[in-house]
Amino acid sequence: MSYHYSMVIQWSQEDQLFLVHLPEFPWQEFHTHGRTYEEAAKNGQEVIEAFVEMLTAENKPLPEPRMLPTKPLKVA
Repeated sequence: MSYHYSMVIQWSQEDQLFLVHLPEFPWQEFHTHGRTYEEAAKNGQEVIEAFVEMLTAENKPLPEPRMLPTKPLKVA
C-alpha cells in the first residue's frame, strides 16, 4: 500500500550508509538505512508500512502527512 508520508534520506560518511528519517514519526532520529539510496528508500517504505500497521492495531491515530505549500514557489 502507498502512504503519503515524508522520507528524508541522507548520506552518513561515518556509517558509510544512507540513513532514513521519517518526520511524521518523530520518536527517533533515524528509522532505517541502506547501502544504496534505492535500498534506503525501500527500507523506509517498509518501516512506514510497519508503523501504520502497528498504530492501526493499537487503535492509535495515524499522523497527518506533511504537505508542501499550495502557493507556487518563487525562484530567484
